[in-house]
Amino acid sequence: MKVSKEDVLHVAKLSQLDIAPEEVEMFREQLTQILDWQDKLNELDLTDMNPTAHVLEMNNVMREDETRPSLSVKEALKNAPDKEGSYFKVPRIME
Repeated sequence: MKVSKEDVLHVAKLSQLDIAPEEVEMFREQLTQILDWQDKLNELDLTDMNPTAHVLEMNNVMREDETRPSLSVKEALKNAPDKEGSYFKVPRIME
């Protein structure tokens, strides 16, 4: 499929891109090439192919949720620059 200079300028306008006049021809050629590749893919017979999101089968690798010991309040607040009771004290950001 041949892409015109007007097509390139229209896509650039829709994308809110400023394209220099000397770039229009380069983008026209690149877009034409991309659409030609798409046409080649459309020629393939994919009737026996199932749609896939990944070429390799994906399995979630998640560990089981299990309760484990965590930091004590004293350990968690050990390096805090400022604390109040068992909480981190931070500067007020809202009135």
